[in-house]
Amino acid sequence: MLKAHYFFALSLSQETKQYIHKWTQPMKDEGSFQSWVHPQDYHITLAFLGSADELQPVINKVDALECPSFSLTVDHYGTFGRSDSPRILWMGAQPSEILQRVRDSVYGACEDAGFQLDKRPFSPHITVGRKWNRDFPFTSEWLNSFQPMGTHVFTASEIVLYRTHVDRLPKYEAIYTKPLHAN
Repeated sequence: MLKAHYFFALSLSQETKQYIHKWTQPMKDEGSFQSWVHPQDYHITLAFLGSADELQPVINKVDALECPSFSLTVDHYGTFGRSDSPRILWMGAQPSEILQRVRDSVYGACEDAGFQLDKRPFSPHITVGRKWNRDFPFTSEWLNSFQPMGTHVFTASEIVLYRTHVDRLPKYEAIYTKPLHAN
């Protein structure tokens, strides 16, 4: 049996999940990526913990953080991986100072609890698809034909610790939730 992995993330409102799903559906209908993230699994990762035997110390550290709720805007698709055959399709969240502070606080709490975390720069995004699946090279022009018209704003109101279940959909289970306090 595969060992469960854990990560802290900002959860998204149901309205935001529906917005992203609506804009992703045309790409999904044409089978442009090999697999698609279940809309209930959409989130913005703050810190990926990997497997863990003891979570209570990190939960206690995150629980002690003082973080306000804040607005975030999602507005465009992008990719990670090779330019002609990306491995990840994502919906981007506009960077913001408060988002970076919340991420840094959660990341620091995880490191203080002894977790070895990814050192790549934070790039706020919501993964929606994996592995380019067309018989022609991916291009930014192709992706631009699917970009959303306008933007979508939502309030980030909670940090969630998720457990991954690779054998079911949706595959992320919330095991701890920290509400962000209203300003």
